[in-house]
Amino acid sequence: MNRNFTLEYWMDDNYFVGKLIEVPGVFSQAETLDQLVSNIKEVYYLLKLDDDSLEQEDKNYMEIQVEI
Repeated sequence: MNRNFTLEYWMDDNYFVGKLIEVPGVFSQAETLDQLVSNIKEVYYLLKLDDDSLEQEDKNYMEIQVEI
Protein backbone atom coordinates (compact mmCIF):
# COMPACT_ATOMS: atom_id res chain seq x y z
CA MET A 1 0.00 0.00 0.00
CA ASN A 2 1.28 3.47 -0.87
CA ARG A 3 0.39 6.76 0.76
CA ASN A 4 1.28 10.28 -0.30
CA PHE A 5 2.88 12.76 2.08
CA THR A 6 4.02 16.36 1.71
CA LEU A 7 7.78 16.88 1.91
CA GLU A 8 8.70 20.40 3.01
CA TYR A 9 12.36 21.11 2.25
CA TRP A 10 14.83 23.99 2.19
CA MET A 11 18.53 24.68 1.84
CA ASP A 12 20.69 25.12 4.95
CA ASP A 13 24.23 25.99 3.90
CA ASN A 14 24.95 23.31 1.28
CA TYR A 15 22.44 20.73 2.54
CA PHE A 16 18.85 19.96 1.68
CA VAL A 17 16.84 19.72 4.91
CA GLY A 18 13.29 18.42 4.99
CA LYS A 19 10.40 17.03 6.97
CA LEU A 20 7.08 15.34 6.35
CA ILE A 21 4.28 17.76 7.13
CA GLU A 22 1.79 15.03 8.07
CA VAL A 23 4.13 12.99 10.30
CA PRO A 24 5.87 14.88 13.12
CA GLY A 25 9.32 13.55 13.84
CA VAL A 26 10.18 12.55 10.27
CA PHE A 27 12.98 14.86 9.18
CA SER A 28 16.43 14.53 7.65
CA GLN A 29 19.14 16.23 5.62
CA ALA A 30 21.29 15.34 2.61
CA GLU A 31 23.63 16.76 -0.01
CA THR A 32 21.12 16.22 -2.86
CA LEU A 33 17.34 16.32 -3.14
CA ASP A 34 17.25 12.67 -4.27
CA GLN A 35 19.26 11.65 -1.20
CA LEU A 36 16.93 13.69 1.01
CA VAL A 37 13.87 11.90 -0.39
CA SER A 38 15.56 8.55 0.19
CA ASN A 39 16.54 9.52 3.75
CA ILE A 40 13.01 10.74 4.55
CA LYS A 41 11.53 7.46 3.32
CA GLU A 42 13.97 5.52 5.50
CA VAL A 43 13.18 7.63 8.58
CA TYR A 44 9.45 7.11 7.97
CA TYR A 45 9.96 3.36 7.61
CA LEU A 46 11.99 3.19 10.84
CA LEU A 47 9.41 5.28 12.70
CA LYS A 48 6.64 3.06 11.36
CA LEU A 49 8.45 -0.03 12.67
CA ASP A 50 8.50 1.59 16.11
CA ASP A 51 4.93 2.88 16.00
CA ASP A 52 2.27 0.70 14.41
CA SER A 53 -0.28 3.42 15.24
CA LEU A 54 0.67 5.27 12.04
CA GLU A 55 -1.52 2.83 10.11
CA GLN A 56 -4.52 2.91 12.45
CA GLU A 57 -7.71 4.15 10.84
CA ASP A 58 -9.53 4.84 14.12
CA LYS A 59 -7.63 8.00 15.03
CA ASN A 60 -9.59 10.90 16.47
CA TYR A 61 -9.07 14.60 15.83
CA MET A 62 -10.32 17.77 17.43
CA GLU A 63 -9.66 21.45 16.99
CA ILE A 64 -8.21 23.21 20.00
CA GLN A 65 -7.60 26.87 20.72
CA VAL A 66 -4.17 28.07 21.83
CA GLU A 67 -3.43 31.59 23.05
CA ILE A 68 -0.67 33.22 21.02
